[in-house]
Amino acid sequence: MQNNPSLIRVRVWDLPTRVFHWATALCVLGLLATGTVGGSAMTFHFRFGYALLSLLLFRILWGVVGGHWSRFSSFMYGPRALLAYLGGKHPANHAVGHSPLGALSVWAMLGFLMLQVATGLVSDDEIATTGPLAHLVSNAMVSLATSYHTRIGKLAVLALVLLHVGAIVVYTRRQKGLAAAMVHGDKQLDAPAPAARDDAVTRTAAALLMALCITAVYWVAGLAPAAL
Repeated sequence: MQNNPSLIRVRVWDLPTRVFHWATALCVLGLLATGTVGGSAMTFHFRFGYALLSLLLFRILWGVVGGHWSRFSSFMYGPRALLAYLGGKHPANHAVGHSPLGALSVWAMLGFLMLQVATGLVSDDEIATTGPLAHLVSNAMVSLATSYHTRIGKLAVLALVLLHVGAIVVYTRRQKGLAAAMVHGDKQLDAPAPAARDDAVTRTAAALLMALCITAVYWVAGLAPAAL
């Protein structure tokens, strides 16, 4: 990260948010790969799915109590804010964390990933792979969920991933250091902005929340009927 005396270095992305970002990327890639291969790889597909569900639950909680720019309240924009951003007439603070356009990507990614995981929990390929909650819903629901999960949902997630990567490439060329900020957490800004709290206390709180989410997902996975 290049130092410029005229710019102000601000912690925008706290460590828990950065870990979530990269761990989610790895899980999504793992899910796409194992889901495509199928067969014995489905064991790892489920493991990636449980890991992703844990991460998504954590992100929902962290969106309420996390660092300033990681909170949902910091990137809940209306249509006017989006139009102003696209027209280059937005307030400076709309470009610090998630911009109005970036926020759309985040909401879409969180929503579609959660829907993909949820449908996976109740899917059944009628061969050897059944979600742990499939036995708790109707056959019609299982069929609908399976169709969405293996077709529309998979394509939607893949499209969002490609759009996300493409947007990063474009914005990195226009705004140097954008992608790097999700590695080290800091941005160099033209004007002062609130810094995200990122210390031992917040990181410990994040670890406890993550442990809680993992425990919840472990319980959900345990609802699967015992193998005969």
